[in-house]
Amino acid sequence: MKVLVVDDEKDVEMLFRMQFRREIASGEINLLFAFSGEEALTILHDHGKTDVVLVLSDINMPGMTGLELMERIKAEPPPLPVCMMTAYDNEEYRERASALGCAGYVSKPVDFTALKTRICELAG
Repeated sequence: MKVLVVDDEKDVEMLFRMQFRREIASGEINLLFAFSGEEALTILHDHGKTDVVLVLSDINMPGMTGLELMERIKAEPPPLPVCMMTAYDNEEYRERASALGCAGYVSKPVDFTALKTRICELAG
């Protein structure tokens, strides 16, 4: 299953690759990384949305925010679960994300055990 992780901080890729090393090695999961909302849309276009089971996006990014990215992803079929990831617990962000059909809200630092469970649920 493919998961697209979107975060403007490049060290997130190394962290996710370390935390999911067993799942990557076994072929259970394929992580794709984008470092901006624009790059994420390009990846989804190039790889096809139907192969991606989840987009996990930071909310606060320069340029296109994670909420704007989710809005763009949700505007075109097929439906694709998007979870927001943030270090800031902001009620306004939660409400807007919920209104856009957010599939979950992940706080940083990321609880990778809970995240792995959530990914498996969404891939169901």
